[in-house]
Amino acid sequence: MMQATSRARRKAARPGEISAAALALFTEQGFAATRMQDVAARAGIAKGTLYLYYPTKEELFFAVVREALLPRLAAIEVWVGAQTAPAPEVLRGLLAQARGMGRGGVAAIPRLVLSEAGRNRAIARFYAEEVVARGMRIVASILERGVARGEFRAVEPMAMAPVVFAPVLLGMLWRDTIGRHARGPLDPAAILAAHAENLLRGLTP
Repeated sequence: MMQATSRARRKAARPGEISAAALALFTEQGFAATRMQDVAARAGIAKGTLYLYYPTKEELFFAVVREALLPRLAAIEVWVGAQTAPAPEVLRGLLAQARGMGRGGVAAIPRLVLSEAGRNRAIARFYAEEVVARGMRIVASILERGVARGEFRAVEPMAMAPVVFAPVLLGMLWRDTIGRHARGPLDPAAILAAHAENLLRGLTP
C-alpha cells in the first residue's frame, strides 16, 4: 500500500519536475537547440514517458510558461484587485512586483519567446494570448482606476500599458543578452525607480 502511495506521489510530482528540467535547458541552450531526449535525461525519466505528458516540444514549452509564469500573474491579479490605495501607489507596487518576476529562470522566458517568435507562430500566439494580453489588462485596470478617480490624467489605458511595462522587459532581456558583455551593468532597481518617477509625473492631471 505504501509503495502504491509513493508511486502516486511520484507521478503527481513528475510534470513539475519535467517543467523545471525543460526551463533549465531552454535557458542554457535555447528552445531550438534543446532536444526532448535532453529534457527526459535531465528530469530522470525515459523519453517515451516524456512524450506521454507532452507530445511536442511546443506543448512542453507551454507547460513551462504555465508552471513558472502564469501563477505569478494570477497572484498579481489578485493583489491588484484587492488594493484600495491610490492608483499611483498601486502602480509603483506593480512595478516592484514585476521586477521580482525578472529573477531566476523565469526571466529567460521573454528572451526565449522573442528568439523563437519569428519562426514559431504557435509559441508567439500562445505567449501573446496567455501572458502579454493578460499582463496588459492588469496594467490597464490600474490606469482605468486612476483616471476614474482623477488621480491620473485621461489616457487610453491599453495604449499606455506597454509604456508602463517596457523597462521591465528591457531589464529581463538585457541581463541574458547584451548585459553579459557590457562593461557596466544596468541597475534594475534604479531604472525602475526612475521610470516610476517619470511615469507618474506624466500621468499626473
